[in-house]
Amino acid sequence: MRARVLPVGAAALLVEVAETHAAVRLRAALAEHLVPGAGPWGLVDHLVVGARTVLVVLRGPGRADEVGRACLSVAEALPDPADEGDGGDAPPPGARVVEVPVRYDGPDLDDVARLTGLTREEVVRAHTGATWRVGFGGFAPGFAYLVGGDERLRVPRRADPRPRVPAGSVALAGEFAGIYPHDSPGGWQLLGSTSLAVWDERRDPPALLAPGDVVRFVEETHPRAPVEAAGARATGSRVSSTGRTADRAMPRGVEVLATGPLTLVQDLGRPGLADAGVGRSGAADPAAYLLGLRLLGHRSGPGDAHPASLEVTLGGLSVRARGHLLVALTGAPCPATVDGRPVPHAAPVVLADGQVLTLGAPRAGLRTWLAVRGGIAVDPVLGSRSTDTLARLGPPVPAVGDVLPVGPPPRALPHVDVAPHRALTDDDVVLDLLPGPRAGWCDLDDLVAEARAVSSRSNRVGIRLEGKQIRWTSRYADRELPSEGLVPGAVQVPPGGEPVLFLADHPVTGGYPVVAVVTPASLPVAAQLRPGQRVRLRLVR
Repeated sequence: MRARVLPVGAAALLVEVAETHAAVRLRAALAEHLVPGAGPWGLVDHLVVGARTVLVVLRGPGRADEVGRACLSVAEALPDPADEGDGGDAPPPGARVVEVPVRYDGPDLDDVARLTGLTREEVVRAHTGATWRVGFGGFAPGFAYLVGGDERLRVPRRADPRPRVPAGSVALAGEFAGIYPHDSPGGWQLLGSTSLAVWDERRDPPALLAPGDVVRFVEETHPRAPVEAAGARATGSRVSSTGRTADRAMPRGVEVLATGPLTLVQDLGRPGLADAGVGRSGAADPAAYLLGLRLLGHRSGPGDAHPASLEVTLGGLSVRARGHLLVALTGAPCPATVDGRPVPHAAPVVLADGQVLTLGAPRAGLRTWLAVRGGIAVDPVLGSRSTDTLARLGPPVPAVGDVLPVGPPPRALPHVDVAPHRALTDDDVVLDLLPGPRAGWCDLDDLVAEARAVSSRSNRVGIRLEGKQIRWTSRYADRELPSEGLVPGAVQVPPGGEPVLFLADHPVTGGYPVVAVVTPASLPVAAQLRPGQRVRLRLVR
């Protein structure tokens, strides 16, 4: 199989192949080497398959060249799909086959017929007569990009995307078919709907479809109940789904009196679910989050448990202790008081039962972490207590009146009175960049030529950088990039020319070129940038 390796910052690489079927096969072959984890494979954290690529994410910076050579060796040992043919409509040996019943009454069925020159009945026969395969996940939890269908069904996305596409909608766009797992905006052409739940957080695995699965659509005509939006059941009961304790006794907890602009529960996130379209998420500044745990006696190594903390954006949080608690504030320093008495930053603070901790707005930086000895013990969702704002996973946003439970304390006792912490500034900030896998899509000198302003439209998904528009080079001006995996710190340039720097809640895959990647040292700095702050990007080669 012909392949090439492209760098993705300091701790990832992209293996590019000719087409989606090859990417799926390569991902499966690479995954077999990760099980024993010998040699360079022990450096790999996870894989993300895209339309023409496999993203290989490492556990940390270093030795990416060695991993790249190992990936190329695996790719070269695989037969090229072009030399094998497509195998017809027969599913590959051992492939899992999923039948999806579809009622073909979608609002775009007539448009698809017009675009393809087929009748409505011929569109349905082409859709049900093909053997589709799951290429990769992305866009939303449980959304699978299906490939290998009838070439006559290749139609463009809608010129005017819908603000709401119902859960269960079966759709086409370009070479792909897909099933919307929950209500969401979307621009695909809607053929009909299915009653199958393609995403259910209570199921193991939660995604119905995985890369390599074979999908066959079957027309249904009998009446059926409407499909329930993914996640609706999981978030319907605030007590059962989040562990909130408004109506049950709890020996120790944190009562929320005020939340400020945004307060979220966060830990280190939920790795290993990229195939299902779920990103890792987790604390926007992991170093600040882990410092809070260490100050309270929690271990913070790779194999240790990492209890959840509260991530507070621009201060404003006020909480009352239920029981005696030990807490610490890290990240952006902010004025903090306990019953009106000032308390230090990056130091253990005792909260007696009934005492109130109040946070003001930080003078510099954006996010402050409130760590509690024992951790915020709301119920985990898919193995994590993090709230993923893009995927809409995890516990809901804490609200006034909630009592968040606190878990049992660790055996180790705190032994640090106060810890040094990174200084933050509201002046101009410099972020270092490495060239990305699609650096040739634009002139990187334009990207770093002048300072840019952090847009007010920035959030945990990414930072939008306002300034001079970045134009794609003439070679790529009319090109469309097939979706490929993303990492935190990736700098993407969409056609509009406004760069986006992705943070913790970034999508699993994206279809715009990643021209650069922020260095690991600069990523925590980026997580603390506030709207209006000036940023200068500096390329390091």
